[in-house]
Amino acid sequence: MTATDTWPYLDRHQSRTHEPTPYETKLARTLEDIFTLEGHELTDVIAGLNARQVRTPDGAPWTEDTFRAEMKRLGA
Repeated sequence: MTATDTWPYLDRHQSRTHEPTPYETKLARTLEDIFTLEGHELTDVIAGLNARQVRTPDGAPWTEDTFRAEMKRLGA
């Protein structure tokens, strides 16, 4: 018997309602890169996204407010 037979396990896709869009995939990969190379602070994230010219869904540069709103929309 394996551990997953007796304990609930985490399926990394358990909360998905759809496959990631190309935008979501690009955003996730860029965030992973920023966290690895630049830091975890919100200011690091915003600066990293804007420096890489990864824009908001409407094409604008990121701000703290737009990032928070987008993470809430995406369910992150």
